[in-house]
Amino acid sequence: MIIDLTIRSARRGRSIRLAFLGAALAAASSLRAQEAASAPPSPRLSRSDLLVYRGPENQPTPVKSVADWSRRRAEILDGMQAVMGKLPGDEKRCPLDPKLDEEVDCGSYVRRLISYASEPGGRVPAYLLIPKELLNGQGKQAPAVLCLHGTNNVVGHGTVVGLGAGPNRSYGSELAERGYVVLAPSYPLLAGYQPDLGKLGWESGTLKAVWDNIRGLDLLESLPFVKPGKFGSIGHSLGGHNAVFTSVFDDRIGVVVSSCGLDSFLDYYDGAEKNWLPERGWAQTRYMPKLASYRGRLEAVPFDFHELIGALSPRWVLIIAPLKDSNFRAESVDRIVAAARPVFQLYGHPERLQVLHPDCEHDFPPQMRAEAFKLLDQVLR
Repeated sequence: MIIDLTIRSARRGRSIRLAFLGAALAAASSLRAQEAASAPPSPRLSRSDLLVYRGPENQPTPVKSVADWSRRRAEILDGMQAVMGKLPGDEKRCPLDPKLDEEVDCGSYVRRLISYASEPGGRVPAYLLIPKELLNGQGKQAPAVLCLHGTNNVVGHGTVVGLGAGPNRSYGSELAERGYVVLAPSYPLLAGYQPDLGKLGWESGTLKAVWDNIRGLDLLESLPFVKPGKFGSIGHSLGGHNAVFTSVFDDRIGVVVSSCGLDSFLDYYDGAEKNWLPERGWAQTRYMPKLASYRGRLEAVPFDFHELIGALSPRWVLIIAPLKDSNFRAESVDRIVAAARPVFQLYGHPERLQVLHPDCEHDFPPQMRAEAFKLLDQVLR
């Protein structure tokens, strides 16, 4: 059947255009209503007083138990998704279909360049490092760590496996040498990994990265030489906050190490408004574009790192915040930790939230990596 859509009358054409316009406006109104329904109530609860949840009639109510805290935590996740987009469910899960592109002998371990399907129509490049002793078919297993890389538009995830030019970034290789299985996925829109976020249905690069990491954990769980149970997550800079975001959404991660990865949105580059324009700072496409709408009203951002670190409790968390970091402020990190610690105390584990302040700039020096590895050994071995 051939349908003739030719509009022979100007009046009829105007009517159809108005009908299309009306439908578009209705759809936009519906979308705004859906976004409002999924967003947490306003005004937001205090970022510095986490032991408060929204009680009857949305009134701030003191947290007295872990059950009370779970209600506040749910609101934190709603706040994240109001900005990042909604974390998908089974509709995005598909067979991982891992493929091997390259294998390199690195002495005590092998480095495999692989890819896996994190969603229909989307494959993630990653490095998988495997200690050789696990490949002899004797049934040996080792704990696994998700190693997340910093901002690098040349080799991307290669930085953490010894392929970058800069020092102090090869924590993936170092962990493999210590006997860990390491997965180092690429971050979207950096180096050779350029997924079409809009076509795939993502509202932010941040959530796309989180989903890629979650599927990476699925891949690690499928490997016979990976010790079942909890995983570790470690990252520097971009990798530092990527580790936090992923771990909030996925409790299979039992220990989180974030180096130079965070401070409060209120303190980011001293809150200068120029850093909250579209495609600047946190509002870039590869992060969270919706944050540009909060320029000049950062208090209203519906989540902050105080809440995210609290939401990691009672897991082990190590935050490395150098005193001379010009990207993320050490004093802001201290305020975040002070706000989150009462949640760890609520669980009876205040010692599981740790912060270190090396006297250096935006870096992950050997002494700090040694502390990170010590914690991973303590928790995962």
